Amino acid sequence: MMKTTTATTKKVVSCQLSVVSWRKANKGQRTKDKEQKGMSLIAVMAVMTLFAIALLAVAPAVQLGVQREKELEAIRRGEEVASAIRQYVEFYRGTKLPDSMDDLLEGLPQGTKKRQILRASAAVDPLSEDGKWRLIKVNGQAFINFAKRMQTYNNGVLPPSSSQYLDNFAARGLVNIINSQSESEVKEADEEEIEDSTDNTPFIGVASQSRNTSIIAYYGIENHSKWIFTPLFRGAGTSIINPRAGTNNRGERPNQNSQEPRNTLPRNTRP
Repeated sequence: MMKTTTATTKKVVSCQLSVVSWRKANKGQRTKDKEQKGMSLIAVMAVMTLFAIALLAVAPAVQLGVQREKELEAIRRGEEVASAIRQYVEFYRGTKLPDSMDDLLEGLPQGTKKRQILRASAAVDPLSEDGKWRLIKVNGQAFINFAKRMQTYNNGVLPPSSSQYLDNFAARGLVNIINSQSESEVKEADEEEIEDSTDNTPFIGVASQSRNTSIIAYYGIENHSKWIFTPLFRGAGTSIINPRAGTNNRGERPNQNSQEPRNTLPRNTRP
């Protein structure tokens, strides 16, 4: 009987020791697993931090690229509007100007139909919030200042227009004002340039409502609100390549069929 009790006691003690050993081993494994999970979490956080830093480094370049494409699109559309204005003025032999974008979108009479001169997409300004172009009056301050900038950009010579009808509009009191204005006077009048209407006014050109500084220089101008798209000043002598870029200055007219306007130049490519 005594031997049986002793054997049983030994078995119980052995089992207890086994349980204790298992618990210690399991506890060590759990501690090891926690440490491994902690290291994995740290590694993931490190990778995410590096990824975030990389995004921050790339973001400005991406933003500049997006902005540049928007500006190029604005120039393409603006040049289309300028071409439509030219066709409109020449069709009516200089007797009137369009009063709204609808006049250009409706097209010109051609037999029993109408000839389209402007795409609907070009009637939308991609740089402004509401998509409306500013309509530039022929004797408005914005137009006068643009003419002065064109004169300065083209080595002091204000280029003629491509037709007599357009020249007649440009000559309406414009030359004397241009010759009397200095560059400082043009800068002082900058704020007055935004007063042009977006509808129901005879206009000779369009400009964006955006006042932001541009990435691209359009005829040397680096501000969206000062880019005026007009059929005037497009005759012989117009310098469409920025001379600061070291390219030719042959006075060719802008290539309307090119994918990227030739009179643009990113600021960061200039010497």
